[in-house]
Amino acid sequence: LRYFNPVGAHPSGLIGEDPNGIPNNLMPFISQVAVGKRDALSVFGDDYPTVDGTGVRDYIHVVDLARGHLAALDALRHTGGLLTTNLGTGRGYSVLEVLHAFEAACGKTLPYRIAPRRAGDVAACWADPAAARELLGWQAEKGIEEMCADSWRWQRTNPDGYA
Repeated sequence: LRYFNPVGAHPSGLIGEDPNGIPNNLMPFISQVAVGKRDALSVFGDDYPTVDGTGVRDYIHVVDLARGHLAALDALRHTGGLLTTNLGTGRGYSVLEVLHAFEAACGKTLPYRIAPRRAGDVAACWADPAAARELLGWQAEKGIEEMCADSWRWQRTNPDGYA
């Protein structure tokens, strides 16, 4: 299974991402700004050929990802063999689109600053989940708004993670 960018948390707010040290993806950085652990979000590049100049990625809710795993296990149980498929939404969101969706979820305007592009970053990347629909009968159900709302619920309830 080829994941795209897993984000979100369990809707209960009891299980979520607990990065140790510096996070390695966008959502925990935004969450930490929202809860006051970081002063501002660094946006790496605003001159990409995208809707707003920021990088575009396919974000998938962790609950959809878990459902994708279950669908894959079920398919393999019935068919055997191997399969390779993308687990993503098939839609990309820019860094600023994710930031603004998170602002709507938390009810705050979040500060950000534009930083230079990072070496190796591509302008846009998203999944083609057609094989997952065809082979597994699976597709992502949750949108960016729910991903942000669940991330915020986790972060505001657990500002220090599992500590």
